[in-house]
Amino acid sequence: MTPIRVAVVDDERVVRDAVAELIEGEETMELVGTAGDARGAIRLAADEHPHVMLLDVRMPGGGVAAAAEIHRRSPLVRIVALSAYGDRGTVLDMVRAGAAGYVAKGALATEILNAVHRAARGQSVLSAEISTTILGELAGHLEAQERAECEGRERERRIRDVIDDPAALRVVLQPIFDLSAARPVGTEALSRFSGPPTRQPDEWFDEAAAANLRLDLELVAARAAVAHLATLPHGHFLSINVSPETLLEPRLHEVVSASAQHIVLEVTEHAPVDDYARLSGALSEFRAAGGRLAIDDAGAGFASLRHILLLDPDFIKLDRTLTSRIDDRPAQRALAKALISFASEIGARIVAEGIETTSELEALRGLGVPFGQGYLLGRPEAPTAPAA
Repeated sequence: MTPIRVAVVDDERVVRDAVAELIEGEETMELVGTAGDARGAIRLAADEHPHVMLLDVRMPGGGVAAAAEIHRRSPLVRIVALSAYGDRGTVLDMVRAGAAGYVAKGALATEILNAVHRAARGQSVLSAEISTTILGELAGHLEAQERAECEGRERERRIRDVIDDPAALRVVLQPIFDLSAARPVGTEALSRFSGPPTRQPDEWFDEAAAANLRLDLELVAARAAVAHLATLPHGHFLSINVSPETLLEPRLHEVVSASAQHIVLEVTEHAPVDDYARLSGALSEFRAAGGRLAIDDAGAGFASLRHILLLDPDFIKLDRTLTSRIDDRPAQRALAKALISFASEIGARIVAEGIETTSELEALRGLGVPFGQGYLLGRPEAPTAPAA
């Protein structure tokens, strides 16, 4: 019968020597080495390949860290934690790190030897209390995982219901005004969802992103928006919100290409762009056909400045956080003024979003902002019948 190869690791020499002597005195076992710290334990496991390692839970370098590294490097080594009585928390950490179980320091020799035999056979070496806790944690983990998977399936089902039935998504239009002439020149298409749960449109698109379906949902929204081009007065443009991922999608360009000269594609500053050169290339045909690009949410963060610098937009839309109370906040006026000057330098035009008061409107006009939208000027409304 091949003896069980055993290693003993404990920083207390008295304990280490006592356990080592016990192993050496057992005919069915062979002591292959001892160590006094985590580094020595890891090296001992790699060099000697013991069947079982009795490993102190508290020692220089940490028993938990040593157990995790041994489990990673030498997964065939069965670890039994050497623990003081009552050190339940650390024992649980050792088991999570890969230990097969534990035996208390000071236990009877038969208990220690029995623990080694059980570990060598691939059996658990845990007290009823510890076993119950581990099983409880495992059950809780599996329950949480199952719940997350169920929520994920329900999330995907909700989004697919909209994708499969475009009638579940409707479009409302909010006018964009020429502020100096006080007349609308364009409109932004905004999505609204009829199905439960009732929530903001951004939350639907965020959920679609979590289900890896944002591109498909944005395509449904883009098709619905383009279908209302005929309702716009002659010469008005239609602004459609899309993510950088969707801007790269050929199916989007199939949707907008025939009416490119009447369409503005808006990309938000919150969406990351991995490859600006690729994105510019994907937009080249659309822009060559008269299509225009807007950077949304400018002033809300640093990303919008990168978008502006690297995508050469036709419009820069000031975020509503910059527009709100701009009439009595000098810092916001200064930032808006800087963006207006910058836009002028690169040939882009500013659109101020979220205008809700007459004072904000007058402040923006005073700064020379050419275009704006907001509840003061017009709320999002369902499209009317086609214009004559």
